[in-house]
Amino acid sequence: MRLLVTGAAGFIGSHFVRHWVHEHPEDGVVALDALTYAGTESNLTDVRERITFVHADIADAEQVLRDHGINTIVNFAAESHNSLAVLDPGRFFRTNVLGTQALLEAARRVGVERFHHISTCEVYGDLALDAEQAFTEESPYRPRTPYNASKAGGDHAVRSYYETFGLPVTITNCANNYGSHQFPEKVLPLFTTHALDRRPLPVYASKDNRREWIHVLDHVRAIEAVLYRGRIGETYHVGTGVEASVEEIANLVLDELDLPASLKQEVPDRPGHDRRYLLDSAKIRRELGWEPVVEFETGVRDTVRWYADNRDWWEPLLGRSPVTEVAWAHKS
Repeated sequence: MRLLVTGAAGFIGSHFVRHWVHEHPEDGVVALDALTYAGTESNLTDVRERITFVHADIADAEQVLRDHGINTIVNFAAESHNSLAVLDPGRFFRTNVLGTQALLEAARRVGVERFHHISTCEVYGDLALDAEQAFTEESPYRPRTPYNASKAGGDHAVRSYYETFGLPVTITNCANNYGSHQFPEKVLPLFTTHALDRRPLPVYASKDNRREWIHVLDHVRAIEAVLYRGRIGETYHVGTGVEASVEEIANLVLDELDLPASLKQEVPDRPGHDRRYLLDSAKIRRELGWEPVVEFETGVRDTVRWYADNRDWWEPLLGRSPVTEVAWAHKS
């Protein structure tokens, strides 16, 4: 394969690039990233000599596809922080909808053989905390926030290029990811970096809201399975069935670091805060033989220790996020 990986300097994209060059050294990988505030080129340092890095926006990717003979696109590029989307929704629709459409059009013009798009569980809206059902690949889209809506719009664009133009696409919708190299605005690295500096952990007032969690390496392996064995035009859910609340995440972090519960600080909910997400991942397990392998508590504790051991990675990133999670009480 000749792969273009977009959003390659981000959290999940960089894990995918590192995995791919180690597992498939015969393939060529072009890593493209716009290097917005959450993109960190140092995420690719250990594979830098084995890839081609391109600093560009996905809306300007057509020449990159031609210059490098790309036949497969894996699209991670997205604005992804729900809290920032409340403050600046326009940037999310520009990247996640218009940027995705521009990349699809470039893929159609060039004639790529596969366009794989990374989506999220959040496009379906939320579930009641006591709901017995999970979202399936046939569940209706009911996004509740600007981020969710922008990802839903990108998914619809991908499907339209398959139905209208025959572009060979696949989509994966994934549960909440965790692992190393995640920008410290997201909940697990946010809590961990705060705890390491003995700063309060901002726990939303709706502390019982739950998310389904998956280690990023299990997610990467699922994408690999879809690229090799997935059916064109299909969507696959990538989940574990393991749920945890924001307070449970905070408690795990504090326990691993042997710090007191008094470091938890309740903060107001952000607007449109979803209660719960849970994916039915039976399809990818049944059709492609994929299963998660990283046990949740072990993976979380390993991740906390990675941040404790890698201050030189995350300390330079502090202050780059445009969002302060304790500020919602002051927003109208």
